[in-house]
Amino acid sequence: MTSKERFYSAISYTGYDRPPTKYYARPEVTQLMLDHFGLDSEEKLLIKLGDDFRTVAPRYAGPELRTFEDGSWEEIWGERRINVSFQEGTYEEPIYSPYKDVEDVEELDKYRFPSPDWYDYSNIKSDCRRFKDYVVCAGGAHEPDFLNGIGRSRGVERTFMDVALEHPVFLSLVTKRFDFYYEVCKRTLEAAEGLIDVYCFGEDLGSQNGPIISPGSYDKLFASYMKRLFALAHKYGARTMMHCCGSCRNFIPRLIELGLDILEVVQVDTAHMDIEGLHRDFYKKIAFCGSISVQHTLPFGTVEEVVREVELRKKLFRDGGMIIAPTHNIQVGTPVENIEALYRAIGSLR
Repeated sequence: MTSKERFYSAISYTGYDRPPTKYYARPEVTQLMLDHFGLDSEEKLLIKLGDDFRTVAPRYAGPELRTFEDGSWEEIWGERRINVSFQEGTYEEPIYSPYKDVEDVEELDKYRFPSPDWYDYSNIKSDCRRFKDYVVCAGGAHEPDFLNGIGRSRGVERTFMDVALEHPVFLSLVTKRFDFYYEVCKRTLEAAEGLIDVYCFGEDLGSQNGPIISPGSYDKLFASYMKRLFALAHKYGARTMMHCCGSCRNFIPRLIELGLDILEVVQVDTAHMDIEGLHRDFYKKIAFCGSISVQHTLPFGTVEEVVREVELRKKLFRDGGMIIAPTHNIQVGTPVENIEALYRAIGSLR
């Protein structure tokens, strides 16, 4: 089977030669794996591990984004980020939130917001054709990602207060964010002319112990936007996949109603997200991508435990419905042998 054939068999529950898989990792881990296998490019690593997915994206062609003397840089929504070191790696953390103190919607008029015109979509179709045997994806976890995205540009605490109070400035930012990503999604799909298999979206809805907002708030503030985005992807023949960290079990029935086809990344370490329970309640209703723990099994488990987790999923989802992958980016400090065992047990390692 090609990767594309394997994926479509998996989501139609008609069986496959092996489960589809996807690779997620921090850059430091990717470099570790390149060194381990003696490879010189990330594409070669994806081929080695048997990653069935490839991503296409429009090229940024907008105004130059500023960099600053402290090493930070500007993002398209105006926030600034800087690399913060931890152990042997770094994470990009926000250090400036431009809308944090905005109280009146009219104050937003003085800010520059991103435009879909800042992107060049002319490469999309040729990139899709280059990856014709793979599952071609577009979008990402940042689209529209209302809570995280606005949290970085308005402050996390302020954003959650805004959700509770339905603050007009927050609601305006939600609309601006939706309008931007809807148009980017539309232009990307139009440029691909039906060659995109999966359009990816994102919205973290769970913490370690439960939802971070109420299902009622989600339905009132965000559901209608996600329904329109999912419908747009379906209009152009793409399946929908949404990145959602944490304990999001309570939202799954609603996400299915809204048009979600694949839930990513299935963080099984969190409350009510055990894989057997998800299989029992949602098999053939929604597909899953992820579910191999980057909190416990991969960094701290044995090779045998990694293999056991993979074999459980292969048994539960033997006809389809599961893309076996990590529950997030594989973190620094994860043993190479566990990562290799993951893809070997899936049957994808070459």
